[in-house]
Amino acid sequence: MAEYGEWNRKGATLSDKTAKKEYKVDQEFIIKGIETGKLECRYASVWGSPFIKVLRRQLEEYITSELGPEYLAKATGKIELQKIKKEIAEIELQLIVLSTRKAGLVAKKAKLEEIMATPADGKSPKKPKLKLKAPKNKLSSLTTSRE
Repeated sequence: MAEYGEWNRKGATLSDKTAKKEYKVDQEFIIKGIETGKLECRYASVWGSPFIKVLRRQLEEYITSELGPEYLAKATGKIELQKIKKEIAEIELQLIVLSTRKAGLVAKKAKLEEIMATPADGKSPKKPKLKLKAPKNKLSSLTTSRE
């Protein structure tokens, strides 16, 4: 019997087509399991193509009982290896993208340092001194003239 919410969990179910691809079992094997009561199923269709959904946990238990634990270990090992290879490829792609961004930032930094570098004579550039004069206060001149 399926646990509460097991049908809704991500990765907990798979179609008969996916089971054939991942575990190398045919649809007749799955139907035999359904008829014997060892597998629960739900019927579904996508764009008019019908398929059978089964619980992954139950299918693995059924494969172990019918074909042996070695068969299941071999099949799950292949699945895990494929997932790891895919993850490695994604990480390598991210590494390439980040390396490209890093090279661009390093080049930009070098260009900015070149612009901001000190002149050839070794002296730092002089900062212009600003001579600010306080504006004459018109109000103060008006008040003094009244006196």
